[in-house]
Amino acid sequence: MLRHFAALVLPVALGVAAGLLLYSRVPVLAAFALLALCLAAWLSWKSAGERVRGERSNREIFERPGISLWREDWSAVAEAILTVRRSGVSDVQAHFIARPDEARRLREAVLITDVNAFTLSMMGVARKEDLVGSLARILPNTDQTFDQWLLALSNGERFYRSETHITRPDGSVMDVLFTAALPDSLEGFKDIIVTAVDVSGYRAGQDRMARMQAEVARAARITTMGTLTASIAHEVNSPLAAVVSHAQAAQRWLDRPEPQLEEARSAMVAAVRDGLRARDVVARIRSFLGNAADRGERMDLAAVARDAILLIERELRRLGISVHLDAAANLPAVVADPVQIGQVLVNLMLNGAQAMAHLREPKDLTVRIRHEDGKVVTEVRDRGAGIPPDSMARLFEPFYSTREGGMGMGLAICRNCVEAAGGRIWATSEPGQGATFRFSLPTPEGYGAGHPSPAR
Repeated sequence: MLRHFAALVLPVALGVAAGLLLYSRVPVLAAFALLALCLAAWLSWKSAGERVRGERSNREIFERPGISLWREDWSAVAEAILTVRRSGVSDVQAHFIARPDEARRLREAVLITDVNAFTLSMMGVARKEDLVGSLARILPNTDQTFDQWLLALSNGERFYRSETHITRPDGSVMDVLFTAALPDSLEGFKDIIVTAVDVSGYRAGQDRMARMQAEVARAARITTMGTLTASIAHEVNSPLAAVVSHAQAAQRWLDRPEPQLEEARSAMVAAVRDGLRARDVVARIRSFLGNAADRGERMDLAAVARDAILLIERELRRLGISVHLDAAANLPAVVADPVQIGQVLVNLMLNGAQAMAHLREPKDLTVRIRHEDGKVVTEVRDRGAGIPPDSMARLFEPFYSTREGGMGMGLAICRNCVEAAGGRIWATSEPGQGATFRFSLPTPEGYGAGHPSPAR
C-alpha cells in the first residue's frame, strides 16, 4: 500500500519542487533540498520494489522445484567448532567422536527453519510445523553422517554430500541423499539450503542385488567345498586304506600259532610308510590353501572401513547402533587382502553391536584408525558389558564363544586373516565398560619377510 501511495505522491512532489525553483520566491537552496529529498524517496521506493520482487522470485524458486529443499540454521554448530578450535584442538572430528553426547547436543541445536512443498509430500505431512524445529527430530541416533558434517564444516569445505536415513513423523525410515553448499562466513551458517533426494528404492535394489550375489557366492562356496572335500577324501583315502590293510596283515601274522615276526614287521613298515604318505597329502593341501589365501596388496584401510560400515548399515540400524568412524588424515597404505580385512571389520563391528543390543540408546560403536610405529592400528570399541576376565585367554580359539548360541569361529577367522597379512589382533576389556578390539597391519615398508611382494 505504501508503494502505491508513493507512486502517486512522488510525481506531484517532484512537480512542486520544480515549480518552486522556477516561479517561487522560496530560496533556491530550499527548493534544491526538497528536490533532493523527493529524488531520494523515489529511489528508495524503487529499490524496495526490486527487493520485494527479488524476495518473491526467491520464494518461488524455493517452493516450486520438484526436489526437497530445507532451510537450516547451523550457527550453534559453527560457534561450537570455533570454540573448540580456539581451545587449541586441531582434530575437531576426533574431539566430537570422543564425546558423542556433546555431538548429540549439537545435533539437537541445529534448527530446521523452513521446507518447501515437495518436502511436505516426501515426508508425508500437511504442515510445515510438523518438520520445523530441531534436526534431531528427523535424524536418528543411528545416523552416521553428523560427524561428517562437523568435519566438512570445520575444514571449510565448499560442498557437502552424504547418504543417510531420516525418520518421518509417522515413524517410518527413509534413505536420503543430502547435498548442501557450505557458507564461507559465520553469518552464512544461519541459513544453509540443503537438498534431499529419496533413495530408498535405489538402496532397496542394491540390497536385493547384494543378497542375490551373496546367495550366488554361497552356492559357489558350497560347490567348491564339496569338490574340495571329495578331492581330499580321494587323496587321503588311498594311503589310509593301505595303512589299515597292512595293519590287519600284521595282526594276522602275529595271531598265527607260530607268529611270523618278520612278516609282521614288514607289514608294519609298509603301514608306517603309507601313514607318512597320508600326512604328506594333508600337508600339501594345507600349503595350497595357505598360499591361495595370501593375496597381499596395497589398500586404503579407511576406505575399506567405510565400505564395511555401508555393508552392514541396515543391521546396525536395526540394532540402534551409532557408528563413529575416526580415521586420521594421510594414513599410509597397508598390505593385506581387502576382502579379508573387510570381513574382519564386519565381524568386529557386529560383535560390538550385538554386545550392546540389550542397552538403551545411545549405543555408540567407535572405529578408530591411526598410524603407530610403522603399522596402521585399527580399534573397534563398544559400550557393552565387556568380556569376562576368564574368557580373555581363549577369546580367539576356534569354537570358543562367550555368546550363547555362538559358533566361536568369527574371532578365530579374524585372527587368521590378520596374521596372514603379517599383523596381529588383541582385545582389552573392563567388565561393565565395554570391550576394545585392536588389530595392526604392516605398511609396505614394514611388510615382513616370507610374504610375496604386494601388488602395486
